[in-house]
Amino acid sequence: MIFRTDLALERKEYIEKDALDGIVSERKEVDSVVVTTITVLNEKGEKILSKPKGKYITLEIGSFMKNSDLFSPRLTVLSDEIRRLVPEEGTVLVAGLGNDKITPDALGPKCASLILATRHISKELAKSIGFENLRAVASVTPGVLGITGIETAESLEGIVKKIKPSCIIVVDALASRNTARLGTTVQITDTGVSPGSGVGNKRGTIDKSTMGVPVIAIGVPTVVDGLTMAADVLKDAGMSDEEAEKLLLKKDEGELMMVTPKEIDNVIERAAALVAMGINTALQPDIPAEDILAIVS
Repeated sequence: MIFRTDLALERKEYIEKDALDGIVSERKEVDSVVVTTITVLNEKGEKILSKPKGKYITLEIGSFMKNSDLFSPRLTVLSDEIRRLVPEEGTVLVAGLGNDKITPDALGPKCASLILATRHISKELAKSIGFENLRAVASVTPGVLGITGIETAESLEGIVKKIKPSCIIVVDALASRNTARLGTTVQITDTGVSPGSGVGNKRGTIDKSTMGVPVIAIGVPTVVDGLTMAADVLKDAGMSDEEAEKLLLKKDEGELMMVTPKEIDNVIERAAALVAMGINTALQPDIPAEDILAIVS
């Protein structure tokens, strides 16, 4: 069945187990957080999952609306998973993608505003204040093409050439096919990202092949495609898979509708804070999370 989602876990859920050649999946529970790691091994796996080769780590962390505790175990789990993908040394560039004027798309910019930027701090100064192991981090919000006139990939390519980071971490809002995953799930992948793909406006790809350095993408689902949701509702009411798929492929204005929770303002604020602190603590493990929050707030 055809549906729109950015989550590798959701794509896997709709594939028969015996058809998962080239795909390896591992599921574990850490401090009440369910962590599913899906690895696409080869071209066959890419074709089956419609995702590039690499790792896709999904954290089912519970609702941001029901749990507002930033320093809960889920922060530690998120930080640990990010740290495993980041190179041990070198400057890290964090890019918050999206449009801060559209709430469901504001995750990236809000997250970038909470990143502890340290690239401008000299080693001597860091040592004098007790942070000998302070890692160089730069943060940027490149904006969207409709406002800046510049493709996000073009902006980042220029910055990468100038500061030569060891990797890029991009944060962006995602689309899910299941409303239950909105504001409850975080996906981390080492395959990069295509800005705007979640809302059907796919732009230039940001990955290792285009940037020249590893690109880690972190996202939280904030929207569901309107036709996907409508098809699911009608299937529950007795519609066949074939009829539901016809609805998904129907070319009308309904196809462009995206649905988001009424509490999306709070979801974005809390998700941005958690993701930013996950990145901060992964990159600066010697600084207590409470101290980092005091600095960036």
